[in-house]
Amino acid sequence: MKAKDEVGRRGEDLAADYLLEQGYSILERNWRCRQGEIDVVAEHEGVTVFVEVKTRSGLRYGHPFEAITIAKLARLRRLASAWCETAKPGRRQIRIDAIGVLVPPRQPVVIEHLVGIF
Repeated sequence: MKAKDEVGRRGEDLAADYLLEQGYSILERNWRCRQGEIDVVAEHEGVTVFVEVKTRSGLRYGHPFEAITIAKLARLRRLASAWCETAKPGRRQIRIDAIGVLVPPRQPVVIEHLVGIF
């Protein structure tokens, strides 16, 4: 596994742990369909939450949230719709969140959670 992939996997694990600590239930991790992948599907207070996780080991290439473009948000919305169609059809309240994880070497991890980005 490439170092970049290992950092990404660690960030997703940390994000999932963070969500659990905040009272979320994890429904799926790395859910895939032909349109792409959702990092985390969770439920919180009756809302299905689709979470995009971006991880960086430093800020050299910008803050993790800077990698979430308008095109990425549109794709996440389509993926959320696809998940809803396949999981449990019916009306549900949904939300798209983002979690940014900084895992700098020999420094504390920083997790930021943006609720309802789209």
